[in-house]
Order: sequence, then C-alpha cells, then structure tokens
Amino acid sequence: MLDLLFFVLGGLLGALAGAVGAWYRLRRRSLCSAVFAAVPKPWQVVSAEGKSLLANPALEDFFGGAPRPIPALLAEQVRDDPEASQQLRSLEEQARSGFAGQCEIRVPAAGRDPRDDAGPAGESPEGPSQGPSQGPSQGPSQSPSQSPSQSSGGAYDWRFVAAYPLPEHPGCVYWMVDDITPRRQMEQIMRQEQERFVDLLENAPVGFYSCDAQGRFLFANHTLCEWLGLAQNDLEQGRIRLHDVVQGGPLTGASPFDPFGDDGRSQGEVILKGAGGQGFRAAIRQDVVRDQDGKVLRTRSVVRDLSREEAMAAALEQSERRFEQLFAKAPAGIALIDPEGMIQECNDAFGRLIGKPATGQHGVSIFELLAESDVAGLRAVLSASAGGKDKQLAAPLEAHLKGEEGPVCALYVNRTEASDGSLDGFVVHFIDSTEQKNLERQFAQSQKMQAVGQLAGGIAHDFNNLLTAMIGFSDLLLLRHRPGDQSFADIMQIKQNANRAANLVRQLLAFSRQQTLQPRLLNITDILAELSHLLRRLIGENIELKMSHGRDLGVIKADQGQLEQVIINLAVNARDAMQEGGVLTIRTANMQVEEERKIKDEVMPPGSYALIEVDDSGCGIPPENLDRIFDPFFSTKEVGAGTGLGLSTVYGIVKQTGGYVFVESKLDEGTVFSIYLPQAAEEEVAESIADAEAQDRRDLTGAGTLMLVEDEDAVRAFSARALRNKGYNVLEANSGETALEMLNGEGDPIDLLVTDVVMPRLDGPSLVKEVRAQRPDLKVIFISGYAEDNFRKRLDEDAGIHFLPKPFSLKQLAGKVKEVLGE
Repeated sequence: MLDLLFFVLGGLLGALAGAVGAWYRLRRRSLCSAVFAAVPKPWQVVSAEGKSLLANPALEDFFGGAPRPIPALLAEQVRDDPEASQQLRSLEEQARSGFAGQCEIRVPAAGRDPRDDAGPAGESPEGPSQGPSQGPSQGPSQSPSQSPSQSSGGAYDWRFVAAYPLPEHPGCVYWMVDDITPRRQMEQIMRQEQERFVDLLENAPVGFYSCDAQGRFLFANHTLCEWLGLAQNDLEQGRIRLHDVVQGGPLTGASPFDPFGDDGRSQGEVILKGAGGQGFRAAIRQDVVRDQDGKVLRTRSVVRDLSREEAMAAALEQSERRFEQLFAKAPAGIALIDPEGMIQECNDAFGRLIGKPATGQHGVSIFELLAESDVAGLRAVLSASAGGKDKQLAAPLEAHLKGEEGPVCALYVNRTEASDGSLDGFVVHFIDSTEQKNLERQFAQSQKMQAVGQLAGGIAHDFNNLLTAMIGFSDLLLLRHRPGDQSFADIMQIKQNANRAANLVRQLLAFSRQQTLQPRLLNITDILAELSHLLRRLIGENIELKMSHGRDLGVIKADQGQLEQVIINLAVNARDAMQEGGVLTIRTANMQVEEERKIKDEVMPPGSYALIEVDDSGCGIPPENLDRIFDPFFSTKEVGAGTGLGLSTVYGIVKQTGGYVFVESKLDEGTVFSIYLPQAAEEEVAESIADAEAQDRRDLTGAGTLMLVEDEDAVRAFSARALRNKGYNVLEANSGETALEMLNGEGDPIDLLVTDVVMPRLDGPSLVKEVRAQRPDLKVIFISGYAEDNFRKRLDEDAGIHFLPKPFSLKQLAGKVKEVLGE
C-alpha cells in the first residue's frame, strides 16, 4: 500500500514536474517567439534539407507570400545576374561548411527588368559587388561612374545577406536579410561629391599647394605640377621642397614655408621654375595654419600663373587691335546696326562716304542716310536677313546715299547673332560703286558712239563720192567758163554749196573719229577775223560780239575747216543760252603750262599752247549736266531745236587735233569754254612758209601712164578727164579684178596706180598686195572718204603708199599725182 502510495505520489510529482517543465518551455518558447517577432529585419532558420524551420513575420512582409527559404527566394530574384548568383551560392556553400559569412548583392528593383539596363552578356552597369566575407561589410565596391538612380530605384536594389551556422543543430543555418539601398545611395552621393571636389581642386585653372614648417609639400594639385613640370609624387614625398621651385632659392633668412623671403607677407609675386629650369612669373597668396602655441602646422597657398595670364591678355589685346585695324581702317564702309536700324558703330570709311565724322553717328538711323527711293529696298533686305531665310551671302543692294550728288553704293547685309542664336543686329558693308557706275555708263556711251560712228562713217563715205564728182566737174566747167562768162557765177554757186556739204561730212567724220584731217599751220587771229562777219550774222543783233586777240600768238597746226566748225558750234550754243541778249566774248592768248594739269578726268601735259576762250553771259549749265554736255545726242533744248551733236563734235575735233577742252559754268552767270591747242615749233613754221611759196609756183602738168581704179563712175570719169588734161595717159578700171587683169596683160608699163580703198570683192589694199607681189616698186595713191588709218593698218609701212582724201578738187588731184611721180 505504501509502495503504491509512493508510486502514485511519484507519478503525481513526475506529472507535476512535467507540467511545470512544459509550462516553462511553453513560456520560454512564447518569449522567444515574441522576441523573434519583434526583430524588424527578416530572419529564418533553414534546415540541412533546405526547409524553413523558423522565420519571423518580417520575412513574409519583406518577400511576400509563404515563408520559403531565404536562399531560394534570393536565388530566384538574381537568376539573371550571374555575378550575384555566384555570390549567393558561395555564401550558401560556406554556411553548409560551418562558416559564417555575409555579402551585399543587388536585386532587381520592383517593377523593372534589370536586363533592360544590362551590358553585354548580362553585365550590370554597376560593376562588381562584394562577395562573401568574414566579419562586417567593407562597404560597396560600386563603380565610381555609377549614379544613385542606377544603384537604387532606377535598376537595382541592394540587400545585405548573412548566414550563421547553428553549432548545436548540424546543418541548420540562421539567415538574415536587410535592405541597404538607402545606405548605398548615400555612399554613392558622397563618393560623387568627393570626386567632383577632387576634380575641381586638381584641375582648377589656378595652382593649390600646402607645405609644412620645413617646406615639404603636403599637397600639390595637378595644375601646379603641370606648370612646374614635376610629378605629384616628387612633390608630396618630400624629395623637392618649396624653395627648390622658387628661382634664386633657397632664400636667405626666409622660413622654409615662405616663398617671398619676407616673413609676415601673405601675398606677392615670385619666379617659379620647373624641372627644365625655365621660370614663369607667379602670384601666390597663402594662409599659415598654426596650433595653439603658434607652431606652424601647414600652409594653404593659391598660385596664379601671371605669364600665362599676361600672354592671354596680350593675345586678347592683339586680337582686339587687329579687329580695330580691320574695322576702322577697312577701305569699305562698315556700319553695325541694331534690329531697328540704329547705328551702333561705324568706321572711318563709312564717315567719308556720308561726309560726316564717324564718331557722331551712334544712334543715328541708317535709313536717314539713304535716298528716299532706296529706303524700302533696304528694309526688305533687313527683314529677309532677320528671318534667317538665306544663310548664304545675299546679293548686294544698290542704293544712293542722301545728298545732291550722293555716291552710289553696293550694300551687303549680314545678320549678327547672340550666343543663343537670336537676332542681335546687322553688319552692313558699303562698297562705293560710283566710279564703277560711271565707267559702265561711259562704256555704254562709247558703244553707242561706236555704233553711231560706224553709221556716220558709212554715210560720209558714200556722200564723199558724190561731192568729189560735184566739185570735180565744177572745176572742169570752170576751165571753160572763166570769170565774166555768164555761167561762171552758177558754176561757182554749185561748187560753194558742194564745199559746204563737204564741211557737213567732215562734221560726221569728226564725230565718228574717222576723219582724215588735213592739218596745216594756221594763225588763229586770221581765222577768227575771217569768221567774225559770219559769227555776227549767226548770233543775231541782240548779242554783242567782242574779240580780244592776244599778242604774238603762236602758230598752231590744225585743219582750218574743223577749227572754224568748233568756233561756230560754240557760238551757236552761246546764242541759244542768251535768249534775252547778252555778250559773247572770244579771247585768245599764249599759255605756257609748266606742270601737268589734271581737270576732272583730263590730264594736260606741260608745253606751249594757244588758248581760245569762248565766254557768254547766258543762263549757264546746271551742275548735273556738266559731265554729259559732250555726250552725243545729249541736249537740253526742245525737240527739233537741236541735234545734240554740236558739243560732241567740238570735243572730237579738239581731241583729234591733240588739244584739250574744258568748261566752267555758273547758273545765271554764264559759261566759259577753254580750248588749249599745242603750238607748232618755229622750225616747222619756217619750213611750211617755204613749202607754200614753192607750191604756188609749181607746174601741175606731167607725163606718164596712170591706172585709175574707181567703182564710182562719176568720180572715175572726172578724175580721168582731169589727169588727161594735165598730160597723163590714163587707164580706167571700174573694179579691182578688172585692174588686175589689165596689169597682168600686155600693155604700156604703169608708172602710178591710183585706186579707191573701198570696192566690192577685191578692194584697194588687196589689189595693191597682189600688184606689189610682181611690181614691188610701183607707186600707189589711195583715194577714199574714210580715214587713212582705216587701211594703213592693213598694209605694211611703205614709202610708196600715199593717200588723198575725198572730196578733192582738180588741183588737189593733179598736185598729188605730180608730187608722187616727182619722188
């Protein structure tokens, strides 16, 4: 019974002890569960078989879903990242081997596929992460170029993973996971800020250094090392000290850290030298850092390379000076204007164009400087350029500057832009094209004159043939009808009118510059005296004619008819300028020109001249017409009142004579034409007088066989009769071909060939070349209404070639033949 009691009691005590133990274990387990649940970081105990034995609630919240083993959850997240997968496997194997470990791996950020940002073969832009290791984490091994966005929410998040084997439970591993993305972000930001600061410090445009009390370099930035031509290791390892790079150092009595040689100075200029020994001027500013006892700890020094700054300043100054020279001294006018057309700056050439100082044009509208008719054109060009429609150089705009005789300019407009590409204004180049326009007008006028001259020359040639026949047959009639015969007056009237017509032809030839002048020595006083009666009839009774002759006037060499025509044309123009009457004065004088004179475009060389001035008291010539009065067909008279050839004929005759004509005029006061004709030499005058006396006594009869070639029947008939009357045997031919056949046939030998120049088919010069091939000594006289120069250039210079211009008289023809045969 007692045994049973003790058995029961023992059983009760055992049950009680078991209940107490169970209660204690339950309480401890509850406490552990509470402690584990309170941990905010996910943890888990994984068995050797890879099953989850224990896990806290934070694991489910972190990964979501059922509490699967942490290695499996992480392996699934990094399956596309070979590097992270390898880190995780290594940590797992290490834990199974009984060694604790930890690592930091990257996992894809929520909502983003990391393969979108992976490099080749799945490589991540962040670079390698930390592998498994013992002990605490050594920090991320992220690439310096990685940005926080890449390491955090951009492509990846970061996890701290730890594995701790449980010694009392073989194969069981305690796993812990933590989100370290914010820490990695902060580390990356700090690293980037540090790199930016280091880059700024190392590559700043100024040098930085710090040295200790002994002058040893504690720090020198890359810029200063480059200036000195030294490596940073050479400076910072103490092999080179401060005074070693100061030219002239070590400085006597100066502290090793003082570059100036004068303790207490905080800034100054020194000469620094590099490894090559070449020095440069530098400005140094430094602060000395001391401890509480005043002991020097280090310096903080800033270095500026003054030689480089001076070189840059000199280069900038030279560039500005070159620009100023190119701008200010440019031969073309340049104006910088704002978008509204207000002048901001202009050069000297522009000031000369507008006739005002360039310095006073700031703020002046460019449109105020142009003629009103050209303002709209410039506005259109500026508008097109402002819109940037045409990036190429636009065609120049022709514009007139304001003023009575404002120059003509070609305007080139280009837009100027600000740094952002917006319109800043315009640069306008003004090229003075006044002279070019004048040359273009003169060229066009010369083309017109040439065309009109060719027409006038052709008309004169044909008309000269008619006049030659009229004058010639008149001379033949006068041989039979002497003075006193009742037909004599009629014949003389015919001849005088023919001579007047010949003078008209000479005007045409003078205008066309195709006239063959017959210059001879003339006395201007005698010619003006003979003209005075005619001039008084021409100018009318309400105009007074005054003649003022100079004393001992020199003799000139000119064609008398042409000179008379010049005086008559000027007198007629003066008459038309004095409708209400006035005074016409003609003055003559000797003029000795010592130096070359330039009046407008004419240059008169030094020499002795006979001056003829035709002065009227008429209405004058407007200034705008002065440069055009010598142009053919230019006239201010009413239609039908003038041909416009008077002054152009005067100009042509004077220039052919070798002279010069100038004009001065004032409105309502009158006009003066000044004609300068070169005087003949004294020897030439004496010789001419002797020749004239001999000509008057000369006998015009002769003997010999002549061939006369002329396609105009009337001229040929007169010339043949005139020469036969003088005793010559004349063979006639109406063309060059006929003459050639006659010369090649048998007949009397020919002593002289008289041929027209212009003939159909075989002309005169071609005939002479054919004949001269067989008879090089044959003498030739050309007769023509054209100028001698027109055919002379087609023949070689030959003394056997002579010329007789049409129209000619019987006496002139016979005298020329006698002269040539007499040679």
